[in-house]
Amino acid sequence: MGRGRRKAPVCGVGRGRVRGGGAVSCRIGRMTTPDRPSSQEQPEPRKRSAASTSSQGTPSSETPKTEPAPETARARPRQTPAAAAPRSAEPARPAPSATPAKPVYKDRAYRSPGGLTGGVLLLGLFGWLGTDAIITGEGRTPWLTLAALLLAVPLVVAFSVRPAVFANDDRLRVRNPFRVIELPWASVVSLRSGYSNEVIDEAGTKYQLWAVPVSLRARKKAARQQARESGRAAKGDSSGRTSLEERTVRAETDQIMADLRELCEARAKAPGSQGEPTVRWAWEVMAPAAAGAVLLTILIALG
Repeated sequence: MGRGRRKAPVCGVGRGRVRGGGAVSCRIGRMTTPDRPSSQEQPEPRKRSAASTSSQGTPSSETPKTEPAPETARARPRQTPAAAAPRSAEPARPAPSATPAKPVYKDRAYRSPGGLTGGVLLLGLFGWLGTDAIITGEGRTPWLTLAALLLAVPLVVAFSVRPAVFANDDRLRVRNPFRVIELPWASVVSLRSGYSNEVIDEAGTKYQLWAVPVSLRARKKAARQQARESGRAAKGDSSGRTSLEERTVRAETDQIMADLRELCEARAKAPGSQGEPTVRWAWEVMAPAAAGAVLLTILIALG
């Protein structure tokens, strides 16, 4: 047939089958020739500007078509901070302090070991004798015994077991037989040791420390030990060897008073150590003792 036009292939069975997207294919043997895309799939010609149809007949520059934004982006409004869902309110954490808080310790307690021992022994003795008199006594003996115990037991507790001295960073608390005195360190003028240990406040009032009694025997013993320490230090210097460090030797109660003085000097200007002294009477001790004294007097008077 020479160079004539090439005939289009004839489909094997009838017309071509329409597959996905509108493409028509014809099968000739094993070869499959895709048909041209339909008019629906052909890209739309770009619109030309009105200047292209001007009288000069020259085509103008084509403007590119902008693609529309997706539908999801159009439908979703922009959320502002006010329209956003409120979050669960969290408790505000306190800002860490620049300096760590100072740990709080318990009060230092000072008592008289001899007073405690003697008080416990006396209470045991009164309990034994009083129980025997109440059980085996006749007549008015049980009543007299009860009145005597009601008078004696509070007094023994007040003068032996009760006295104590408590000290912390803010104040000194003195618990005497019939009173409780609280002294902030700023109100303490001096702590004096003589024949008795005393604390003096700004008004000049003296308060005796019953729980820290003075022992002259312990002072003499400490003085002898101090003299021996001084002799050892002097002997070490004369022999050319390294001198021993001379240490101060005090009696136990004098050492307690020295510790209280140091604490008072260190904490006198602290904000928590300001205030006035307070004094409270120990009615829990005085009332039973007074009741026992009145009852015992009435029983003796009635004879």
